[in-house]
Amino acid sequence: MSTEKKVAVVILSWNGVKFLEQFLPSVVKHTSLDLCEIVVADNCSTDGSVEFVRRNYPQITIVQNARNGGYAGGYNDALKQVKAQYYVLLNQDVEVTPNWVESVIEQMDKSGDIAAAQPKLRDFYKREYFEYAGGAGGYMDRYGYAFCRGRLFDSIEKDTGQYDDVREIFWATGACMFVRSETFWKAGAFDEDFFAHQEEIDLCWRLNNMGYRIICVPTSVIYHVGGGSLPQGNPRKTYLNFRNNMMMMFKNLPLSSVLWKIPTRFFLDVLAGYYGIYKHGGFKDMLAIFKAHVAFCFALPQLIRKRRAIPHPRSVYFTQVNLLWQYFFKNKEKFSELVIQAPQRG
Repeated sequence: MSTEKKVAVVILSWNGVKFLEQFLPSVVKHTSLDLCEIVVADNCSTDGSVEFVRRNYPQITIVQNARNGGYAGGYNDALKQVKAQYYVLLNQDVEVTPNWVESVIEQMDKSGDIAAAQPKLRDFYKREYFEYAGGAGGYMDRYGYAFCRGRLFDSIEKDTGQYDDVREIFWATGACMFVRSETFWKAGAFDEDFFAHQEEIDLCWRLNNMGYRIICVPTSVIYHVGGGSLPQGNPRKTYLNFRNNMMMMFKNLPLSSVLWKIPTRFFLDVLAGYYGIYKHGGFKDMLAIFKAHVAFCFALPQLIRKRRAIPHPRSVYFTQVNLLWQYFFKNKEKFSELVIQAPQRG
């Protein structure tokens, strides 16, 4: 059981001793222990991660999970043992910078309806560029495809300060998510059936539908390696992303939208698979997309029960941009080229 401070920085680690060796020094250096408790939550590692932290960082709290529940289950298990007003869910492959916590918490403290937030993510290796997993805040197009300020599909923008305003967004990246602990549990925590990938978007969708806001605070900057567990192009990652996205849409969309958007997504995902074969020779990715659709269909009985268990009204909140059309047919590769309406609830 951890001691209670205002903020708990919780790093979920699985066989990540090399990442911990590389990135814990920046976390310790730039995180105020007066404000924060630093926690390493270990997901049943076998590479000596726990021993490394215990030996080198006695000031860090260690939580050892009894199982490897992936990102979703791992955080759910660990956070039950962490006491704080705010959780900061931080990937093990992240380098942080001065005041990375304080600037975000200052914004969240201004209003109780801000449930979650993220900093600006830059690429660890291409340090002047945004990072794929979060950029300067996440959005969804009308068909459920996720994108960011600074990243549309595989097009990554150079960070020239063009997205340095504090802005309400649709989802905050799981690579570094700030979230109020009370609201996290009130929303039902992470859906453990996701295991990994897009569970943070699912959580943010529920938070939005509950009337809360999510923001990006670009004055806080972190550098993310990305792909620390599953690299881009890995068929397992493709499977989880496509399956989880369909599950998320079915759970959270209004029924009237489910009836036409889910069939449309089947069709669009097939096109995406063929595009991957054409561009990358990605036959394994095409098979992964097919398996994801099959798994989604088998999960429907459980997803129906989950829809019924959601106590709050569902709303169409995310942008109505057709990202596929804008990106592939109109050649718009920058977020600033899209017309994004203000968030709408109701």
